[in-house]
Amino acid sequence: MDFDLGSHVRRNALTGEWVLVSPHRLQRPWQGQIEAISEDDTTDYQADCYLCPGNSRANGQTNPPYKGHFIFPNDFPALSASPVEIPADSSGLLQARAAPGQCLVFCYSEQHSARLATMNPGEIQRFIAALAAEFKRLDQQQAIDYIQIFENRGEMMGCSNAHPHAQIWALQGVPTEIERELEQQRLYYRQHHQPLLLDYVALELEHKDRIIYHNDEFAVLVPWWAVWPYEMLILPRTLCSSVCDLTISQQLSLSRAVQQALTAYEKLFKCAAPYSLGFHNRPSDGREYTCWQFHMHIYPPLLRSASIRKHQVGFEMLAMRQRDLTPEQAAGNLRRVLSPSTE
Repeated sequence: MDFDLGSHVRRNALTGEWVLVSPHRLQRPWQGQIEAISEDDTTDYQADCYLCPGNSRANGQTNPPYKGHFIFPNDFPALSASPVEIPADSSGLLQARAAPGQCLVFCYSEQHSARLATMNPGEIQRFIAALAAEFKRLDQQQAIDYIQIFENRGEMMGCSNAHPHAQIWALQGVPTEIERELEQQRLYYRQHHQPLLLDYVALELEHKDRIIYHNDEFAVLVPWWAVWPYEMLILPRTLCSSVCDLTISQQLSLSRAVQQALTAYEKLFKCAAPYSLGFHNRPSDGREYTCWQFHMHIYPPLLRSASIRKHQVGFEMLAMRQRDLTPEQAAGNLRRVLSPSTE
């Protein structure tokens, strides 16, 4: 079947959800919202930035004159430091539970204008090594069940501060998306005695049409089931359940994969591309997770250009996920900007 010719649905092997693919919809004329394009910030230090070295934050605390990375508790955390009392509900319809946890801010460069797409692999490797150390520290705490590491970059993604920083949320309970991925990986492992994503990356490397970049340790691809137009997965090619499992050599290979992935976005959209990026490590509740394979998701909101974004509305909110170009088309566009001579 030529997937470029008509609508069809694809199953997300990680969550079990189905995605409607409508490649012909990209041909429709665009008279919708055109976003303003933010100019790249080229200053290494801003006196009014809450995250630059030596500056005061909103709560009055002063940042140290750090070089490289700086980690501190979020001044406005989404998780409570201590549990709150939840009233009982006999109906079963108004259920709630406390959400204690820790929220950390991880500044990964002292330079205000830095971003992962323009950092070299060695600099990114140091960031990943520091993340792994922080994950290991939190992973040993009994009150923590899951550690979500993520970065929202750009005004379009609602980022409140342009200084390069990621976030770490360590919480009780396993989040919904992780539960979905865990269920599908468990089912697959029981049937095949092999991690789902390890088999999947091997299959993608064999087919090649959704691969954007790969090295000996990692592959960057637009997943078969992608919802966002240019979303990516970064997958290890060997067994690995968390960022802590990576050797220094693997950290460097992952750094190259991240740098290539984000460079592709910037070349395709000709801007400092916005995105949400996240690490999916195994849960931290002390149980065995043989089925779980470490991976990274990257979700850019852009559709046709730096000024036209994809919104999840209407059918996507009320019925099922839907996309306007095939993952194969998206991967081809990204490959071409990275290696135009090979396409």
